[in-house]
Amino acid sequence: MSSKQNIEVTSGQVHPTKYGIILFPGFQLLDAFGPLDALSVLSTRVKLDPLIIIAETLDPVYSGSAQSTWNRAGSDFGASVVPTHTFETVPDDLEVLLVPGGSGAVQPGADDRRVEFIKKTYPKLKYLITICNGVGLAAQAGVLDGKRATADKAIWVRTTSLGPSVNWVKTARWVADGNIWTSSGVSAGLDVTLGWIAEVFGEETAREVANVQEYEWKNDANWDVFGFIWGDGM
Repeated sequence: MSSKQNIEVTSGQVHPTKYGIILFPGFQLLDAFGPLDALSVLSTRVKLDPLIIIAETLDPVYSGSAQSTWNRAGSDFGASVVPTHTFETVPDDLEVLLVPGGSGAVQPGADDRRVEFIKKTYPKLKYLITICNGVGLAAQAGVLDGKRATADKAIWVRTTSLGPSVNWVKTARWVADGNIWTSSGVSAGLDVTLGWIAEVFGEETAREVANVQEYEWKNDANWDVFGFIWGDGM
């Protein structure tokens, strides 16, 4: 395992250190923890500030979705995460924001507080990274208008309908347009995060992170077999 420390950003600029993630009831576990694990490994190579976990309140956020139409078995199975900040208390110097998807992000409304937060916060960010149908929250916020983006393939129609002014890319595993990175479904969140790490910290660093995770990184951003497996999705 490499012992290199203090990896420089490929652009020569100071790397971002302040990362946050929005959580909500019914978030998809791997959407959140795949990217967070990659960043956790990264944090053993470069200095990052403590993670900011953002939710509507400071009460534990439960990933389970017993009432979801996705949950045909009616199981109540999930995990709870304790937030560190509410939407109102997030530091103004947040640099990177992750937005996962899940059953709790299926049909956000224009007045959704998550949507409002993304709309307000995006202009201050260095990067916005969305996973799966979490992209629908960003689309509703209007920050993707005129940009290229992708989304989960299983519910492609439902998710992309939230952003009629977005240039959706059906076959992509992930898409980077400016400082916004969007991914396909669930496990693709790990691929987009590694792609982002490669862009900001260098490909050698991204591959080192993937190898520490013992993860076979799908590093072709333009190919997602699930775009064909799911067809047009729901």
